[in-house]
Amino acid sequence: IADRREGIGVCGWILVSLSFFLVLITFPISIWACIKVVKEYERAVVFRLGRILSKKAKGPGLILVLPCTDTFIKVDLRTVTCKIPPQEILTKDAVTTQVDGVVYYRIHSAVSAVANVTDVHLATFLLAQTTLRNVLGTQSLAQLLSGREEITHSIQTILDSATEQWGIKVARVEIKDVRIPVAMQRAMAAEAESAREARAKVVAAEGEMNASKALKQASMVLTESPAGLQLRYLQTLTTLAAENNSTIVFPLPINMLESLRQKNRGG
Repeated sequence: IADRREGIGVCGWILVSLSFFLVLITFPISIWACIKVVKEYERAVVFRLGRILSKKAKGPGLILVLPCTDTFIKVDLRTVTCKIPPQEILTKDAVTTQVDGVVYYRIHSAVSAVANVTDVHLATFLLAQTTLRNVLGTQSLAQLLSGREEITHSIQTILDSATEQWGIKVARVEIKDVRIPVAMQRAMAAEAESAREARAKVVAAEGEMNASKALKQASMVLTESPAGLQLRYLQTLTTLAAENNSTIVFPLPINMLESLRQKNRGG
C-alpha cells in the first residue's frame, strides 16, 4: 500500500488548489492550522485526499499540512516494551510449564506501520505470544532451562522476519521466568541430590585409594630405614603430648621390641 505512486487526479488537484487559495486568503490566521510540530522521536505520515503523500514519513520539526485535504498520523519511534503474560506450554518431553517473557521492539518505518497493519502494537503482541508457544513447544524441559540464549535468539529471528513488512525491528527477546509444577520440582530436586551423593561417594573412594597408595609408599620407605620409623614414632608422641587430654603414653624403644621378637624366634 505504501509503495503506490498513483496520482490524485484532476479533481484532486482542483481541491488542493482550493485549499492553497483558502490558506492564502486567510493568511496569517490559517498558518496556525497548517503548521504542525513533530517531536524528535516521532514521525508524521501525511495523507492527501486519502493517499500517502510520500514514501518517507515527515519530521522531526515543522511540517506543513493543508486544511480540508491533508490529514496526518504521528508514529512514535521509541523502543516499546511488550510484556508477554505467562503462557502454558507443553514441552517436547510432555512437561507442562508456564513461561513468560519480554519483547523489545521499535518502529523503523512509520509508513509501513500505518499503511500495512491496522494496529501494529497489538499485532506484534499477539505474534510474540504465538511464536513463544510454538518455539518452546519443540524444546525439552532440559533445553528450556539450560538453553535460554539460543531459544530467545530463535524467537527474535522469527519475529523480526515476520514483522519486517510492518516496519518493526525486534531489538531483543528475553524469557523472564519458567514455572514448573511442584511435583516436578520435587522430582528434579531428588534427582539432583542423588547425583550429588553419587559424586561425593566417588570422590571419597578416590580419596581413600590415593591415601592407601600414599600409606603403602610410606611403609616401604620406613621399612628401608629403621631410624625413620623411630623418628616417626617420636613425632607421634610429640603430637599426643601437645593435646590437652588425659592420655598416658609409655614409650618403648623400637630396638627393644625388635630384640624381644628375635628372642621369641630363638625360643
